[in-house]
Amino acid sequence: MDMKNVSNLKFLIALTLCATIVSCKRSSNSNNVDSATGWKINDKNGGFQYNTNFKEQETPPGTAFVEGGTFTMGKVQDDPMHDWNNTPNQQHVQSFYMDENEVTNLNYLFYLDYVKNVYPPDDPNYSLIYNGALPDTLVWRNRLGYNEMMTENYLRHPGYANYPVVGVSWIQAVEYANWRSNRVAEMSLQEAGYIKRDAQYTDLSAESTFDVDTYINAPTQTYGGNSEVLEGGKRRQQTDAEGNPINIYANRESGLIPVKYRLPTEAEWEYAALGLSELREYNVYRGRKKYPWDGQYTRSGKRVNRGDQLANFKQGKGDFGGIAGWSDDGADITAEVKSYQPNDYGLYDMAGNVAEWVADVYRPIVDDEFNDFNYYRGNVYTKNALNEDGTVKIVTVDEIVYDTLPNGKIIARDLPGEIAKIPVDEKETYLRTQFDRSDNRNFRDGDKRSSRYYRESFDESDDRTNTTGKMYNSPKHRVEVDSAEGKLVRQYDKSNNRTSLINDEVRVFKGGSWRDRAYWLDPAQRRYFPQDMATDYIGFRCAVSRVGSKSQKGGKKRN
Repeated sequence: MDMKNVSNLKFLIALTLCATIVSCKRSSNSNNVDSATGWKINDKNGGFQYNTNFKEQETPPGTAFVEGGTFTMGKVQDDPMHDWNNTPNQQHVQSFYMDENEVTNLNYLFYLDYVKNVYPPDDPNYSLIYNGALPDTLVWRNRLGYNEMMTENYLRHPGYANYPVVGVSWIQAVEYANWRSNRVAEMSLQEAGYIKRDAQYTDLSAESTFDVDTYINAPTQTYGGNSEVLEGGKRRQQTDAEGNPINIYANRESGLIPVKYRLPTEAEWEYAALGLSELREYNVYRGRKKYPWDGQYTRSGKRVNRGDQLANFKQGKGDFGGIAGWSDDGADITAEVKSYQPNDYGLYDMAGNVAEWVADVYRPIVDDEFNDFNYYRGNVYTKNALNEDGTVKIVTVDEIVYDTLPNGKIIARDLPGEIAKIPVDEKETYLRTQFDRSDNRNFRDGDKRSSRYYRESFDESDDRTNTTGKMYNSPKHRVEVDSAEGKLVRQYDKSNNRTSLINDEVRVFKGGSWRDRAYWLDPAQRRYFPQDMATDYIGFRCAVSRVGSKSQKGGKKRN
């Protein structure tokens, strides 16, 4: 090879190395450069701030990951009530997280202690808030049974600490999930340095609480505007080139504000209970799986524990646990959580122990013809209330609104420090194709669009006497407060024209309980109960939506 060719080769190698170095340099910073404009992201001099290093959503405390997919919702095997309300239909559920076990008495007592300290029941301004959060311990009483021990001890005695909480209505379960969302977000922001460490102990008062929605929309009003707490994190020490603090408040773009806890939808609960993660047999996929475990029986077939019951349920008339010392399921009422083996998703007691509230309003059918993706009936869309100056309206102590439920229980609708909510109006619904109203609980099932004989002249205000125009004309019990004496006045609906107990305030509950026979253990079974009432056999667990990839491995690369 002559010297000229050698020189040319050296030049090409050098040029290639330079290009590689430049390319590597650019790629190393590519996350902090907008690919559409070339402008910098997270510039130390200011500009758009975004978490470009976000990898994956952390598993929320107490939960297990459930990878979404398609499944046959409903079953064809058992129909105990002969109402055929679980007709099989194909659904797809997005990935989400669900509590490994039901919310326990200890979990709920921790919540009650917080409410009691922040809203002291001896303060006239807050006396109804704590009472509205208390479970109904009288659910244990029976006219012909001696259950006073459970009435007095089940909720608070340490012997029942890790047993599922009962006596909680659907409304109370939703409030617990909201409270839990705030506490987890508060801890996350403390650990990330956006608010002061141990901020929750700085000022335990109604005016100084943390609400995640308030923090996102009006961060300076969180903790009652306490700057010591809001600016006391290590992030306050970070400054720009001119010495001004940056990133004082976290936002959605930071990736540090956790997704909220909530009740699971019926489709999510049923999908999670079936535990289909490792099973791809035809019968399983097509809705032939009967229990959260493998097989068609309630007893274990494994050699190490052959014959043991796999759930806590009523085995027969007068038989709530089996013969003592033999064939016993280990409990006569509820059992301690995690007493039985989990399903393939790592979820405990998805059959037996206690039935569980889910988010859905009950209807006898699942309208899969309209939607087969993340099915849920119960959407009531709201928006933030605004002040005259355009800022969000924060509820104050003097603005707490209470609802008197049909059973006489009084609960707070909004708590101090929260953002007031109002229904969406035509500004949000005008010319939209996917929704046209705020309240969608009755959509395509009992309204004008779905009732063949709906009478145009039907008068909602005269619902007590005119009952021919609605599909679900359930009893309308009314409770009012006598303004003069302050006493509750209860009016019972004694009409003979009522044909249903179904209305927009009854919610689905799933899974069998310690009071139920084996056929209710099937995850596909559907029952309903008024959202403002409670029992000794219904508990709940929370769920959290998954953001980002479907899989915990960051998604799969496709060729």
